[in-house]
Amino acid sequence: MTQNASWEADPYVTYWPEMRTFWEAAAQGRFLMPQCQACGKYHWHPRAICPFCESDRIEFKPSEGKGTIFSYSVARTSTPSHVVAFVQVEEGPCILTNIVDCDINAVRVGQKVKVRFMKADEGRDMPAFAPTE
Repeated sequence: MTQNASWEADPYVTYWPEMRTFWEAAAQGRFLMPQCQACGKYHWHPRAICPFCESDRIEFKPSEGKGTIFSYSVARTSTPSHVVAFVQVEEGPCILTNIVDCDINAVRVGQKVKVRFMKADEGRDMPAFAPTE
């Protein structure tokens, strides 16, 4: 990754440097999940310390980004309307995210989804999920 990536000036990225590996991979269309090397558990949101055992031995592992909608809400009063959901990824954690590339009236709990990346206003590629069925 180049030193002048557009997202590097993003305050979100600047304030949490432990997420740099995640953002670099996202800019390449790759989804990584943080896994603690001490207890073996995956967690979300990426952070420097494991929320389960407090170890700092965190590694980012490649993920296919497959999951299932656990819960969702349709924001109909915003423009445009959109779906916000908790997606449980195959590695275990639930991720608060957007459901994209779909009919918002067809979204359902239990629906299979896969990660997609969307540009945030700040320039970084944000993970979102789209239905696979």
